[in-house]
Amino acid sequence: MKGMGMMPHTRRKPMSEINVVPYLDVMLVLLVIFMVTAPMLTQGVKVDLPDTTSDPIQSDKDVASIIVSVDSNGAYFLEVGEEGSDPMSLPDIREQVGKILAGRENGEVLVRGDEYVDYGVVVRLMAVLQSAGASRVGLITEDTQVE
Repeated sequence: MKGMGMMPHTRRKPMSEINVVPYLDVMLVLLVIFMVTAPMLTQGVKVDLPDTTSDPIQSDKDVASIIVSVDSNGAYFLEVGEEGSDPMSLPDIREQVGKILAGRENGEVLVRGDEYVDYGVVVRLMAVLQSAGASRVGLITEDTQVE
């Protein structure tokens, strides 16, 4: 009965290789997802800042900055740290900034004004900020490339 199809029992050794192709597929999918979502994570108001040479403002690292932006249409936006806002009126800006500054020792507020906004709009904003309790108002600009 030797020739009845009985094969001798051979023991296979376990496969010790890891198939990395599925891991590469997952990594490529994650890479694409992060590449698509990364530009969406940046928040803020689109403002064309005037170019000038200036020294950086020294601010307290422990306290979130108060930034009031004015876009080219003259709309005001309030940003505290990473939190932005919808367009606000000047009285709302005064009220919100006053509430924030009431709990702070440092009365510094930064203004980011669009290059093409009317000069009077920024001046009115600075007057409102001072009446809200801002002791210092800084203007944010972009550094020019000096050749």
